[in-house]
Amino acid sequence: MTVLDDIIDGVREDLAERRRALPLEDVRATALAAPAPLDAFRSLGAGEGGSLAVIAEVKRSSPSKGALADIADPAALAASYEQGGAAVISVLTEERRFGGSLADLDAVRAAVGLPVLRKDFTVDEYQIWEARAHGADVVLLIVAALSDDDLRSFLALTHQLGMNAIVETHTADEVRRAVAAEARIIGVNVRNLKTLDIDRGVFAELAHLITSGTVVVAESGVRDAADVADYAASGAHAVLVGEALVRHQDPSATIDEFRRAGRTAWSSRGAAARS
Repeated sequence: MTVLDDIIDGVREDLAERRRALPLEDVRATALAAPAPLDAFRSLGAGEGGSLAVIAEVKRSSPSKGALADIADPAALAASYEQGGAAVISVLTEERRFGGSLADLDAVRAAVGLPVLRKDFTVDEYQIWEARAHGADVVLLIVAALSDDDLRSFLALTHQLGMNAIVETHTADEVRRAVAAEARIIGVNVRNLKTLDIDRGVFAELAHLITSGTVVVAESGVRDAADVADYAASGAHAVLVGEALVRHQDPSATIDEFRRAGRTAWSSRGAAARS
């Protein structure tokens, strides 16, 4: 059994408990009554000011590193991310391995005016309705965890609800599946789901397979501005960053630094292309 399989088994158990407590029809009613979602596709792809978009993550722990930060006030952390220029706030809601919750999502949604990503392991449409009911504008769809039919179905539901999805890939085959499903935002996660090892070179290998007009997100492996610059130079429109922010004493300044690093990398790439 892979790490992903183990996580998903726990996700399904926890989902069954929530479904027993709150039927899908009740979740749907709340979702449909919620304010209209914000446009994360535009936020991530606009490249405001020529700078890379940063998806800043509220993340307490991870399977690879264990405890990362004691985040007593996720709303305050998210507000500092917004102040630093983040384009989207990502909130981990998986509890067993990441220490997250839907309560964190509620707190962040109430605190910021940016699009909010519910980052979890989506295996059932209930979770998409649930995300919308709690104010999320974006969900994560991991290609490795879904059949092609489920991927297309879940994408269609997010669009029906006015939401966006980051479709996460790890291999060339998964990128091709995401492109075939007409994903508008494709993430390349450089963490191996079987070993949890990081290989930053994977991003450059896969990014060129993603079709023009798609927002490309680099996921995992960001330690500093140099990593951000490398991703930007290889075609990233956005980076998703958790650990490097929650462990930093000034996450707002770090986001600004990352955005400037991306802008410099883009400028250098453009100058090289013109020469």
